[in-house]
Amino acid sequence: MVAGVVPVAAAQGAGGLWANAWPFPTVVVSAFLISWGAECAQFLVSQGMALAILAWLQALPEFAVEAVIAWSQQIHYMTANFTGSLRLLVGLGWPLIFGVAAFGHWRRERRLMTRIHLDEEHSVEVVALGLPIVYFLIVYFKGTLTLFDAAFLMAIYFLYLWVLKKVPPREMEEIEDLEAIPRRIMRLPRPGQVLAIALLFTGGGLLLYVAAAPFLHSMLSLAVYFGVPQFLFIQWVAPFLSEFPEKLSAMYWARQSGKASLALMNMVSANINQWTMLAAMIPIVYSFSVGAPSSIPFDEMQRREILLTVAQSMLGMLLLANMSFHVFEAGGIFVLWGLQFVRPHLHTEVTIIYFSWVAYELFMTLVVRKRLAALSAFAHIWRTHGARARGLPAPNG
Repeated sequence: MVAGVVPVAAAQGAGGLWANAWPFPTVVVSAFLISWGAECAQFLVSQGMALAILAWLQALPEFAVEAVIAWSQQIHYMTANFTGSLRLLVGLGWPLIFGVAAFGHWRRERRLMTRIHLDEEHSVEVVALGLPIVYFLIVYFKGTLTLFDAAFLMAIYFLYLWVLKKVPPREMEEIEDLEAIPRRIMRLPRPGQVLAIALLFTGGGLLLYVAAAPFLHSMLSLAVYFGVPQFLFIQWVAPFLSEFPEKLSAMYWARQSGKASLALMNMVSANINQWTMLAAMIPIVYSFSVGAPSSIPFDEMQRREILLTVAQSMLGMLLLANMSFHVFEAGGIFVLWGLQFVRPHLHTEVTIIYFSWVAYELFMTLVVRKRLAALSAFAHIWRTHGARARGLPAPNG
């Protein structure tokens, strides 16, 4: 998909590219459909499970791009696309959510918004995000991504889903806070709700499936037409476009009152999906392409890309571990992402800054506050809902 864009762009010219603009509105429509589906589904299953389903549908373009690159055995492009995608989610996606939420808050309240508060159930996503990030430190030090790593990362993801299954759905009283279309769906009888949600997910997913490849192809062709280097658009342009559905749904929620945490968890769920299932897919597809079980070796430059990505995501996870996301935190990770984007030669320096900030957050958490709010909230969810799942009375506190 990616490698074939260059000659097509040269042949089409700008006029041909603009003539093939139909995938863009199709992707927009699909993003709204699956967003409404997830918004309604959180009243039938846990919000986290609804977002996990949403993340799978939204990630179809990114999985397709990465699979094509892995099949072609271009390891440098595999790493560039994978790490670029993850760094975009945290470095651009999270601050963008905060900015949209803050702007919406100012328009409604005429007051500045200083933080996004997370709900207790969001601790599941925060804790789940930490596991694959820590495991990828092992991948970095050994310098390979193997089928064993793939199995372990998939196990983390299925454990995450298993925990989400224990979390109860949202209270039905919150239906009145929904936008018009989801609210009307949730006022239907239960069979009608289930059917409507299934149709939203299925319809949105099918539209995205049909439009994803043409959308990426036309947009990447446009990038090449304007002279964007191939490595640059594989690391940044392709992931940005393939993550477009996630950004649309997150922005849709971020602008609404009280939905900023939902928007942020949409992005975090996508992070978890990519750190686990997307990363696991790479050696599997690579092995099928080679024709035998194979490991993916990383050279020094690729290992540096992985370490930078680990450092950024580890910082993001720790910033959310106090169950809130502050304006200066959003600004900080955006500035650092922008710095390594416009000044790639500062790669090592930015990595050091990330890890220094990580060390500061760990010191403040373990020495000053002496508690990790996300772990405490996760433990409470485990005790409460785990006991209910076993038919036992929920413990007090």
